[in-house]
Amino acid sequence: MSPQSPLSPRKIRAARWRRLTHFLLVGAGLAAVSGACVLLLGHPTQQAVAQAAPAAPPPVTVSPPLQKEVTEWDEYTGQFAAVDYVEIRARVSGYLTEIHFTDGQIVNKGDLLFVIDPRPYEIELQQGQAQLTTAEATLELANRELARAASLREKDFVAQSTYDQRLQTMKSAAASVETGKAAVRQAQLDLEFSHITAPVSGRISQHLVSIGNLVSGGATGTPTLLTTIVSLDPIYLNFDMSEAQYLAYERASAAGKLKSNRDKGVPAFVRLTDEKDWVHEGILNFVDNQVDRGAGTIRARGIFPNPNLFLTPGQFGRVRIPGSEPYQAMLVPDAAVVTDQSSKLLMTVNADGTVVPKLVRLGPTIDGLRVVRSGIDPGDRVVIDGLVRARPGNKVTPQPGEIKTVATAR
Repeated sequence: MSPQSPLSPRKIRAARWRRLTHFLLVGAGLAAVSGACVLLLGHPTQQAVAQAAPAAPPPVTVSPPLQKEVTEWDEYTGQFAAVDYVEIRARVSGYLTEIHFTDGQIVNKGDLLFVIDPRPYEIELQQGQAQLTTAEATLELANRELARAASLREKDFVAQSTYDQRLQTMKSAAASVETGKAAVRQAQLDLEFSHITAPVSGRISQHLVSIGNLVSGGATGTPTLLTTIVSLDPIYLNFDMSEAQYLAYERASAAGKLKSNRDKGVPAFVRLTDEKDWVHEGILNFVDNQVDRGAGTIRARGIFPNPNLFLTPGQFGRVRIPGSEPYQAMLVPDAAVVTDQSSKLLMTVNADGTVVPKLVRLGPTIDGLRVVRSGIDPGDRVVIDGLVRARPGNKVTPQPGEIKTVATAR
C-alpha cells in the first residue's frame, strides 16, 4: 500500500474556510431561534400588566319611559251604508214615455225622473170633476126643496112624511158630493203619480226600464222597479263587536271609567283600505238592542259627514272608537321588550350600572310605542338600544338616549 500523499497548502485553507462558514451559520440560526422565543414569550413584567387590565363594561343606550296623555282605541272592520236607500217603483200603470236623468248622476229631492203616459189619468180627472159638478147641483136642488118643505110644514101644508123624504134626499145628495170630491182627489193623485220625482237627494242608479215599456203600479201585485237612489251625505258605517267587547264597555261605563257607547257624541274615526291615517271623523250614534244569538256579536253604527261624496255605500273601512278615557301613560319602544315564555320583561340599569330585569304588564301600541301598565317606575332607566349586551346581573356603561313617538294623524 502506497503511503498517503501529503495535502497541499491550498486544500488545507479551503477545508478551514468550510468549517468556519458552518460555525457561523449554526450560530446565526441559534440567535434567530432565541429571538423568536423572546418575542413569543414576551417580557414577564409586560405580560403581567396586560393580564391585570380589566375590560370596560359594554355600552348600552338607556332612557326613562316616555310619559304622555293617551287614549286607548279599539278597532273594527265595518261597511258603509246609505242613510236613505229608496227603490223607485211605479205607483200607477201605463207606458213609460220619458226618462229625465243620466244613469249614476246626483239627483236632488223633487227632481223629475220618469213620466208614465198621463193621458188616461187626465181623462179620469176630468170625469171625476164632471161627476162632482153633477153631485153639487143635485145637492143644491135638494137643499132648496128641503127649505121649501120646511116652510110649508110650519103651516101644516105638507105632510111630515114629505118633509122627511126631502131631508133624506138632501143628505144623499151631500154624500154624493163627498164621493165626487174623493174621486177627484184620487184622479189627481194618479195623475201626479204618472210623474215620478226623487224622494231624497243622492246618487241614482241605472234605469231598469226603457221608454216604451209597460210598467205595473198600484197597491196590489208587484209594482215595477224603475231604479234606486242612495243618499251619500252623511253616511253610515256598520260594524259588529263581540259580546265580550260589548260587556267590557258596559262594565267600564258602569264604573264611570268610560262614556257609554249609547250616549250621543262618542267619537269615531275611519280610514279606508288604502289610507294610513284616520282622516274621517264622525260619531257613534247607534248600538243594537240585542246580541245576535248565532254569531255572539252586537251591531253598532257610526255616522260620518261626506261632503265631497267620496265615501260610497258598500265600501269597507276600519273604524276605531275610544277604549278608555284619556290618562297619563308610560310608553317604551317594542324593541325594548324581552319575551320570556309568557312573561314580558324590560331591562333596566341601576345607579351602579348593573342590569336589572323587571316583569311588566303591557297595553296597546299608541303612536308607535307600547303602553306599560305596571312593572316599572317613571324614573327607571330602560335599555332601549344594545339589548343583546345587557345581561341580567352584569354591569354595562349606560349612555343617555330619548324615546320618541311616531306621529300619526287622526
